[in-house]
Amino acid sequence: MATHASRKYEVKGIPLICPICGRDLFWTRKTQMNTTGATLFGLDWANRNAVNYICEHCGHILWFWPEE
Repeated sequence: MATHASRKYEVKGIPLICPICGRDLFWTRKTQMNTTGATLFGLDWANRNAVNYICEHCGHILWFWPEE
């Protein structure tokens, strides 16, 4: 199903397991978290990004704020 390179991940030392299918292979992407105020003033580029882990098997998406 996946056309991306999938692998096992940990978040804060805890292995990721898909809550839907129980598998442990994910691929990642970043998603911009737009806010109304930034969009109103044309400052979407200033919004933070969330990290998404997408399950290779079922496609369920887990969202996390990046560690700072």
